[in-house]
Amino acid sequence: MATLTVAIFSSDRDQLEHLQELVNATAAARTVLADMLEDQELLLRKIAALQPQVVLVDLAPGNPAAALKLIETLRAEFPAVAVFASGETSKRQMIVEAMRRGACEFLDRPPATTALLEAFSRLGAARRRGGEEGRGKVITVLNAKGGCGATTVAVNIAVALNEAHGGAVLVDMAPIGHSALHLNARPVFGFVDAIQNAHRLDSALLDGFITKCSCGLALLAGSPVPVPLKVTEDDLGRVFDLLIAHYKYVVVDASSRLDMPVRVVGNLSDSVLMVAETDIIALLWNAARVQSFLGESGREKVHLVLNRFRRTPEFSDADAEAATDAKILWKIPSQYFVVGTAIDRGTPVALSKNSEIARSFRGLADAVAGQQVRPPRGLLHSEAASRIRAFSMP
Repeated sequence: MATLTVAIFSSDRDQLEHLQELVNATAAARTVLADMLEDQELLLRKIAALQPQVVLVDLAPGNPAAALKLIETLRAEFPAVAVFASGETSKRQMIVEAMRRGACEFLDRPPATTALLEAFSRLGAARRRGGEEGRGKVITVLNAKGGCGATTVAVNIAVALNEAHGGAVLVDMAPIGHSALHLNARPVFGFVDAIQNAHRLDSALLDGFITKCSCGLALLAGSPVPVPLKVTEDDLGRVFDLLIAHYKYVVVDASSRLDMPVRVVGNLSDSVLMVAETDIIALLWNAARVQSFLGESGREKVHLVLNRFRRTPEFSDADAEAATDAKILWKIPSQYFVVGTAIDRGTPVALSKNSEIARSFRGLADAVAGQQVRPPRGLLHSEAASRIRAFSMP
């Protein structure tokens, strides 16, 4: 890893000197500027002249306002500079505020040398893959109604994204998590642990909660039993800030869950995939339930995925899109035996090289990754427009 150049700012001179010693001791970075947090205009001119790759800002206990303001200004004035914050990790609100202002890493005060090294390593990896151009994409997968296959779709999208594009993590937010079964994984920790420890969560702790599956996919597993969970928007924000800072793709299996956590995650998602089958109940439930649940702010993100798709005389593409007020993104063919066997074996069907459904999942993964890929839009042979209108009327 090339040596990174670092500027350090603190309102505490002793802490400033200590941080400089810690940074230089990593051998992965060198300090090019260490200055007191006083005249911010002067500091900004120095940053413009020296162009450090990283700015480490110390959040002094009791008076972090100037440091937080500097973080916000740095992100606005120097978007290419990585901003690290160092503060008390026991202060949950401080972590959330620093990340919201623009810090991409939050380290303890003072940070351990290993924590600094890990942060520098993640930054180097992100830059090598072009991560400085933007944070990771979040793709949330929801059922139109129970049993439509959201977990199967989420697992196989995540596997295909990781195979083709790298850097994918699957987050299982289902009330009872089944993704580990699909992946033949034996997680010890998971999503519930991350949420319960959100107040002290950092990249290293989050990594300890993640299971590395045999196929290479990272999994933040769901609970195998229902667990009462007290969660706030700040907790969710902290967890997902860390996830999207360190993964290119964050695939969320929300299954049939519709509550505050899923609304929050849906609103921060780049895409929401509603998984439905081609029947009136699924499509209309989808329209009434999911669209209203996400609200106007999420409407443009919603795409329809038709699972277990078969041609039918009852629906056309236009009928399905009219019923759900969402565009069809993809149609996954009905191959129940192939999918069922893959689930039983714990080997996602997307890993198969020859089956039609494996190709379909890989195509869907490319589509959500932003590739210009569309499946053939074969008709569903419609006569359902009048039936849908009649069914919808009060």
